[in-house]
Amino acid sequence: MLRQRYGLAVIGLLAASVPLAPAEAQKSGGTLRVYSPDSPGSMSILEESTAFAVGPMMGVFNNLVLFNQSMKQNSVETLTPDLATSWAWSSDKRQLTLQLRQGVKWHDGRPFTAKDVECTWNYYLERSEAKLRVNPRRTNYANLDRVEVKGDFEVTFHLKRPQPSFVAFLGGGVSAVYPCHVPPEAMRRRPIGTGPFKFVDYKPGQFIKVERNPDYWKPGRPYLDGIEWVIMRSVGTALLAFAANEVDMTFPTQITMAQQRDVKKQVPTAMCEETPGTVNRHVIINRKIAPFDSLEVRRAMALAIDRKAFIDIIAEGKGDAGAILQPSPGGLWGVPPELLKELPGYDPDIQKNRAEARAIMEKLGYGPRKRLKFKLTTRDLAIYRDPAVILIDQLKDVHFDAELDVVETAAYFPKIRRQDFAVGLNLQTSGPDPDQVLDIFYGCGAINNWDAYCNPEIDKLIEAQSIEADQTKRRQLHWQIEKRLGQEATRPIIFYPQGATCWHPRVKGHTILVNSFFNGYRYEDVWLDQ
Repeated sequence: MLRQRYGLAVIGLLAASVPLAPAEAQKSGGTLRVYSPDSPGSMSILEESTAFAVGPMMGVFNNLVLFNQSMKQNSVETLTPDLATSWAWSSDKRQLTLQLRQGVKWHDGRPFTAKDVECTWNYYLERSEAKLRVNPRRTNYANLDRVEVKGDFEVTFHLKRPQPSFVAFLGGGVSAVYPCHVPPEAMRRRPIGTGPFKFVDYKPGQFIKVERNPDYWKPGRPYLDGIEWVIMRSVGTALLAFAANEVDMTFPTQITMAQQRDVKKQVPTAMCEETPGTVNRHVIINRKIAPFDSLEVRRAMALAIDRKAFIDIIAEGKGDAGAILQPSPGGLWGVPPELLKELPGYDPDIQKNRAEARAIMEKLGYGPRKRLKFKLTTRDLAIYRDPAVILIDQLKDVHFDAELDVVETAAYFPKIRRQDFAVGLNLQTSGPDPDQVLDIFYGCGAINNWDAYCNPEIDKLIEAQSIEADQTKRRQLHWQIEKRLGQEATRPIIFYPQGATCWHPRVKGHTILVNSFFNGYRYEDVWLDQ
């Protein structure tokens, strides 16, 4: 019954997005201007963790396979050929063989071959002489043993164990293929890809520019002459630029409900689309630092969270409470509401939860006259700061006193990677498949396991769900993981706010995804009606 309800909800969500009018004839030319909220650390899509790098750079590269850019909901079933023309599994599901596209050239004119695929995944596996400065998705490929090259146009990925969803890793926006002949250091500054757009220039705090690749292997694409990502850290400034026709489109899903109303008042002709939240707000608690090494302290923090208040204040009621994977209908794997409320900390009786939290803290020696003081670290963007302020206020009710510690983007991720924090308010993508989240955040050796969580029993469950081919059984295994993580107050998830994207009517051919923040920026099908 649960699966049937999920299916009906998803069908309704996707059906609502299908255009009823006949497709318009595409036009070539013009430069799309999109506002971007922040400057990335570099142009290296393999090394960066934010959509503010992936968005501008995804169109510079190709993947082996790609989530269909015209379908709103990503899944293994929506993968399409890209640099690979076909792929097939061995009978034991441990070898994935891909046939590669011939005649493709890098932007500098060198030919693309299977060796480039091997070089790229050797970066992930840290087996190449040249190294990535940062390797944020290394643990996504922990199950990859090696990449075998068979001539110039065939590769086989050899896995250590079966992993049916492995191919989904290859389809994500961050899974670009890099050239063997260009070192990582150069890719940070002037990346070279095979994609529909060629990198032109990057000025931190100002813009990122790409231009049409006239030699793109896909005939007729892209339609645009180029894209300029205009960096504006002030949302107010960005929306004024949109109203003045200085930008064509807002950064996908980054507009709040209140901001969307303002846009529609100022620009009645603007097209805006609300999207289910794909990125949650959550608490990271450093278990290496006392007293946060205490499960009881972490449980008290988790019990203090009033998720409905966050949704009402920040998202004007348009958001969802959820656990580590995005709730339906946008997400395919989230815990259903009737089971979610049974998870630790999700009881809708907030006063009961907080009474339990105060009792825990008082047992540990804290109270109105002895409060637990700490710094709450977060990134210096409104989407981080605003929920952080609400969290600080809610924690006061259970004997915590937090001071807001706001960190610029360039320093924020290095700081939390060093585990140089006590407690943080962070954002985390949910991903279209459980492996893409569990492998990178929750395993004992996960690359983004910033809170030092490690439970060998959870590792076994993570592996079991990854191997399981039956989707019903896999979903049940995942819900077991969610329950255990909740019991251990591991990265308490606060909520998933809905977001909006606005664009002028002249922008055509783009699709806003409902269950991914990273996979929809190829833009080779986008065109301007001007």
